[in-house]
Amino acid sequence: MDIVLAGGLWLDGTAWDQVVPELRALGHRGIPVLLPGQGDGANGATLADQAAAVVEAIDTATAPVAVVGHSAACTLAWIGADRRPDAVSRVILIGGFPKADGDTYADYFEIVDGAMPFPGWEPFDGPDTADFDDALRDRVAAAAVPVPEGVSRGTVELSDDRRFDVPVTIVCPEFGPDDARGWVAGGDVPELSKARSVEYVDIDTGHWPMFTAPALLARVLADAVSR
Repeated sequence: MDIVLAGGLWLDGTAWDQVVPELRALGHRGIPVLLPGQGDGANGATLADQAAAVVEAIDTATAPVAVVGHSAACTLAWIGADRRPDAVSRVILIGGFPKADGDTYADYFEIVDGAMPFPGWEPFDGPDTADFDDALRDRVAAAAVPVPEGVSRGTVELSDDRRFDVPVTIVCPEFGPDDARGWVAGGDVPELSKARSVEYVDIDTGHWPMFTAPALLARVLADAVSR
């Protein structure tokens, strides 16, 4: 199956470089999305531009397609299901949850010169980075791309209720499945509270398993799409 891969904040398409060959070995084609403004030099990119890139990847893939979102890009994966509910067979969310219609995408850190730069590792100390060594911290930080303000402060637009029919897999890295179930059941994730099929998978890594456990992550994705 074709699996569209959307990375979270500050990541470009190379974030999936270790995952794609592992997926190929398992019989699937990973399609990393180059999100406008995150690696292509488009400093004026908007959230709509990134959403369009995800939809284009779905349209050029062979249906049915699974769409993977990591962290903030869980919202982009969900937008893909909203725009193409007939083509998307499953949405897989890694370490994050989709925002609702009208929400701001990811206005989490200070904007500097029109973009939200990577804030360093201090905000992510603890379970998020427990499986990072110093060399990996340096490598990921050096490759981090400031996210354009038009992306981070963009407004989420959702319109097709058929997205709630698309099965969802929540991959739980730095938090556990029981945590995620509680958040969804408690109404903290209204989009998933309305989803008709949600499953939870524990991967027992930090927030960025594409770097720390790519083979394991590929197996989790392959298992999810097989269902």
